[in-house]
Amino acid sequence: MKEFPHVFEPSLEDVFRTDYHMKGKWRSEFFKNDHPIVLELACGKGEYSVGMAQAYPEKNFIGVDIKGARMWRGAKDSLEAGMGNIAFLRTRIEFIESCFGQGEVDEIWITFPDPQPKDRQEKKRLTGPLFIDRYKKFLKKDGCIHLKTDNSFFYNFTLDEVKEHNYQLEVATDELYEKGIHSLDEKLQGILRIKTHYEKIFSDKGHSIHYLRFIP
Repeated sequence: MKEFPHVFEPSLEDVFRTDYHMKGKWRSEFFKNDHPIVLELACGKGEYSVGMAQAYPEKNFIGVDIKGARMWRGAKDSLEAGMGNIAFLRTRIEFIESCFGQGEVDEIWITFPDPQPKDRQEKKRLTGPLFIDRYKKFLKKDGCIHLKTDNSFFYNFTLDEVKEHNYQLEVATDELYEKGIHSLDEKLQGILRIKTHYEKIFSDKGHSIHYLRFIP
């Protein structure tokens, strides 16, 4: 991955209590345009980042994950396809605010994250208050967060967070494919039908897929 021009792998020293050199500069120094930036957090193999970048050439996409062996697949596929509107950032999401400037990001997607179900893991949940506070430092005003998960506990936890903090809930369905997807616009339907490696596993086991979108 070190040879891939669209993969960024900051060291701990680059992001721990300091700003990464790309913070506030993704449009000007990498994408070289003023298009909206969309993050996929915990992107895994990058299926969503790649799929969205193909569907929305007028937007820029950055897949974020700490596990390079997973991310390599999406990075390789997008490089071979000659895609210029996608990048990958290998870092811990705990340091995400060190990588993006105020208002630099337009949307966030969180697809099939670890639900961290135990009480002692609550601070690690990617839609918990500690992480939402981080996102708000670089998410533009009225920028939205998408969550797609098969985990009912995590879906309901996020719904409770939305209500408790008076976030603006735009879409919520606990049975995406069975009833929720048909009310959405066609392009978003196409994106939501992208299935990650993990979603395919969960779907094969008969799990319902949950989706919600909110503005923090």
